[in-house]
Amino acid sequence: MAPASPTPEPTSDRPRAVGLLGGGVIGAGWAARFLLNGVDVQLYDPTPSSVDDVLANARRAYARLTLAPLPVEGTLVMCTSVEDAVGGVELVQESAPEDLELKRALLADADRYAAGDAIVCSSTSGLRPTELQSAMARPDRFVVGHPFNPVYLLPLVELCGGDATSPKTIERAAAAYRSVGMRPLHVRTEIDGFVADRLLEALWREALWLVNDGVATVEEIDDAIRYGAGLRWACMGTFLTYRIAGGEAGMRHFMAQFGPALAWPWTKLMDVPELTDDLLDRLVAESDTQAAGRSIRELERARDDALVAILQGLRGVETGAGETLLAWERGLLGAAPRSPRRVPASWVDYNGHVHESRYLQAFSDATDALLGRLGLDPAVGSYFTVETHLRHLLPLHAGDAFHVTTEVAGVDEKRLRLSHTLHRDSDVVATADQTLVHVDVASGRAAPVDQAVRERVEQLR
Repeated sequence: MAPASPTPEPTSDRPRAVGLLGGGVIGAGWAARFLLNGVDVQLYDPTPSSVDDVLANARRAYARLTLAPLPVEGTLVMCTSVEDAVGGVELVQESAPEDLELKRALLADADRYAAGDAIVCSSTSGLRPTELQSAMARPDRFVVGHPFNPVYLLPLVELCGGDATSPKTIERAAAAYRSVGMRPLHVRTEIDGFVADRLLEALWREALWLVNDGVATVEEIDDAIRYGAGLRWACMGTFLTYRIAGGEAGMRHFMAQFGPALAWPWTKLMDVPELTDDLLDRLVAESDTQAAGRSIRELERARDDALVAILQGLRGVETGAGETLLAWERGLLGAAPRSPRRVPASWVDYNGHVHESRYLQAFSDATDALLGRLGLDPAVGSYFTVETHLRHLLPLHAGDAFHVTTEVAGVDEKRLRLSHTLHRDSDVVATADQTLVHVDVASGRAAPVDQAVRERVEQLR
């Protein structure tokens, strides 16, 4: 008996349009994140950018990341000025190089031309927001929104306000980022490098020393991370991992046992090796060996495939970034309008046709989308599928665009009957009839559905 999970209604937090200032690696990643979530993008960059390549990678990754139907893709407009890029948008995201005066000037221009209620954000990885907002006439609407590469896959975005930033601005920015599948982290104290980059900087310094002192190669250092602690960090981070290491006595026992080691001269965190020509040559040569002739685009695709696999695995246990992915998917399933889905190559069997199990996947997603509109409280009760009848009429192939329509065929106090039709253009490809039973979570038994939900089902019928 498979549960059909309810999904929340979409909110109005998602911007209709955003203005991006800068189209490099980070700016292009923002463009992909917003466009694939149905947000129109107006982008200004005085130099040619890699937006098309990054967007192609993002489309490829999203096709593997989720089976939930994405919104109709937003429209990308390349602009020739800051004024054009920020006109009529709800959110501005600046992603220029880490040059304080350049960013300050861009943000002042954005503040001058953007609508009065627009949020103005910066992707800076370490500059203090009070310095960045100092030339703005409306500094209260500015906040740092620091993402991580690739922006279209990694959900973390650090929010940090300056002295003049309004708390409401931080709330609105967090809601906007959350609406496109991100996980905002509010950095409450203004500090150089914020939280994540300070941690990364410590690791980076020590890694450079290990190479400089001939202890390990760049590949060996990366292996030490990706085969060990990196896997734990994906689901627990540092503190919860060490709590477990302390056993039943927890963090206090861990610190008593390992705390004294912090005084040992293991690390060189307050120092950095001199970047001599010899060290730079060694870093470059070892990095070239590690890349093994793969281009940047090939490395990006390999990275994206690995991230998708990790995110999907974490989604299955609703942990870490997987929990954020699950919330984003549930929002997609409850949203409308949406673009037709396209059959991914992974759905196709040895005959070149879509495997029969994927038809059931498509119909189950349609059921989830409908249940998301009914206002069910999953903590109290939910509908469970007890019977499905499939009818296959035509084959589907990789790349075919399709959509599913759903009708309420019948409803009583406990049961819900649905009739699905899968379409490819004007062709009916398959149909499915499903019977669901409402189950009380506490007892685990069939129970009458809430009257308000029943009335909404009757309206749909």
